[in-house]
Amino acid sequence: MKSKTKNTKTRAQIEAMVARAFGGMALADDEGAVYELKDGWFNAVYSIRLANGQEVILKIAPPPDAEVMSYEKNIMATEVATMRLVRQNPAIPVPNIYFCDDTHEVCDADYFFMEKLAGDTLAHMRARLPAATLATLEYQIGTIIREINSFRGTYFGYEGNPDLRASTWKEAFIRIMDAVLEDAARKRVTFDYSYDEIRDVVWKHAAALEEVTIPCLVHWDAWDANFFVQQGRIVGIIDFERVLWADPLMEAQFRPFFGDGITNSMRGYGKTSFTFAEKQRCYLYSLHLALVMHTECYYRNYDTDEIFNFSKGFIARSMAWLRANYVYG
Repeated sequence: MKSKTKNTKTRAQIEAMVARAFGGMALADDEGAVYELKDGWFNAVYSIRLANGQEVILKIAPPPDAEVMSYEKNIMATEVATMRLVRQNPAIPVPNIYFCDDTHEVCDADYFFMEKLAGDTLAHMRARLPAATLATLEYQIGTIIREINSFRGTYFGYEGNPDLRASTWKEAFIRIMDAVLEDAARKRVTFDYSYDEIRDVVWKHAAALEEVTIPCLVHWDAWDANFFVQQGRIVGIIDFERVLWADPLMEAQFRPFFGDGITNSMRGYGKTSFTFAEKQRCYLYSLHLALVMHTECYYRNYDTDEIFNFSKGFIARSMAWLRANYVYG
């Protein structure tokens, strides 16, 4: 997908980055040695073949003058640190990072090279997989997400933006929601609800956030496109740039995109029932995600209205549940 934040580079520029990262190594001679992977929405990503035949992935942060949302500050540094952290747990199949560079000497933005995973993404394969295989993969995803959530932090919020941290989850989440609305206001985003209506519904359910007392590592972006599949198994998970210390119910597997009721991923995670307060939090997190998705459209200038239209309906569904299920007093 085309996006204003993608910091694409020429072959010559990439060759200089390769030389720095791999001790003077050159690219392979053929034209296919540099291939842009266009599925993502934010960073420029390339599949690279080195002169010795090794294949690696290059990921480049947005240009320094790109407008990004508040929670997106310093997220490449967050991604690198988090991938190195979770590799301590062999149950999390995260690729190895070979080299990262934040000096901006050969590139105007942060970048890193990482291991190229085997297989293909679940997003590419889902439609042609047998139902039984898909159920097994979704169950495996739930177990991997649970392992990620097993890491504990010392605060709630984002590593890359101290303004979006707090000692309690309720305070951190309110700050995070306010930041999304402030980001939206800067771009004059118009929702089908006023900003005050959105803030009001969040505050009416905010007491449910007080139950969360342990900051857990949350991937938050664990969609099909970020899982790699080979021979009927999940062999990799990528894109840790949007992680935060939060409530595990913020994970994508608890959003209403994977079917109604209890899903295979929930079974794999070991979470198959929800209290009313947990449902409140799930819908608050759905509203947060929907607002982020909608606001991102104004920052990235996508070449399609797909995300804009989807997020508009997602906001409406989340708001409808939260308005209908507020318990007074």
